[in-house]
Amino acid sequence: MFKELAPEIDYYRKKAAELIKCVLAKRMPVRQALLAYPKDVLDKSVQASWHALCHLEADSELREENPDYAEEQDYFLAEIAETLSKGEELPFNIIDAYKEYYDLPLTPHRDGLWGFLSGLQNFLSVKK
Repeated sequence: MFKELAPEIDYYRKKAAELIKCVLAKRMPVRQALLAYPKDVLDKSVQASWHALCHLEADSELREENPDYAEEQDYFLAEIAETLSKGEELPFNIIDAYKEYYDLPLTPHRDGLWGFLSGLQNFLSVKK
């Protein structure tokens, strides 16, 4: 009936949710949250949530000019955080919306050889 999640995917989703909540509560700057995101995660929900936070950072001027846009974006991020905090996958339309903007999963990678190999693996799996 329900497919059980691997424990690490559940952890990564909940970690991403907590980072988004910290940003929305203004307890953490967006850039700090982006740097603290789980590294080398191939889960599409975690990747999409990372991109949603990138858009929050990129839209700072638009958010200042248009409070309605800022409120809508905050609500959207809160919904993402709520879904991820339950360990659930984001709806396909959210994942797909961010996937069309990027050719590669751009979530951060660990430093060193492992990070390089992981990035290479991501590149090869995306370019199939």
